[in-house]
Amino acid sequence: MIELELVGVRVELPHNQPIVLLRETTGERYLPIWIGAVEATAIAFALQGVTTARPMTHDLMRDLLANLEVQVDRVVVTELRDGTFYAEIHLTHGGQSVVVSSRPSDAIALAVRAEVTVYAEEAVLDEAGIEIEDDEEEEVEQFKEFLDSVSPEDFK
Repeated sequence: MIELELVGVRVELPHNQPIVLLRETTGERYLPIWIGAVEATAIAFALQGVTTARPMTHDLMRDLLANLEVQVDRVVVTELRDGTFYAEIHLTHGGQSVVVSSRPSDAIALAVRAEVTVYAEEAVLDEAGIEIEDDEEEEVEQFKEFLDSVSPEDFK
C-alpha cells in the first residue's frame, strides 16, 4: 500500500466534472479520481472546516461510528476495474477489524472527517497514477491556490 496525501477537489473543465486529487507522499505520482458533485462538496466542506446547521451524510456517518465505539483506521483505494475505482474503509470495533466496501469519494469524505490516512494499492497507482513534470508544477501550485480560494457553493 502507498500512502496518499489529499491535494484537494477541483472541477475538470470543459465537462464540469469534479475530481479529487491525491498524491503519493513518498513519490511523484498523482491519482485523479472523478467523483460526483455531492461528494466533491462534502470533501471540500471538510477540507475548509465548514460546519453546516445539520450534519451532512459523512458527518452523520462519522458520528454514528464514534457513538458505536467504532474507530476508522484508514481508507484504501483498492482497485480500478472497467474505469471504476473501488475502495475499502478499515474499521476497528471491540478489538476486531472490519473492512467495508465503499466508493472512493465516500471513503475519502469520511477519512477527512475522521482524520485518517488514505492509501492506494500499488497496482492502482501503476494503472491510473500520473506524473507531473517540473513544468507542470506551476499548474499544480495554481491548483492548490484555487483550492484555497474555492467555496463549497462552487460545486452546486
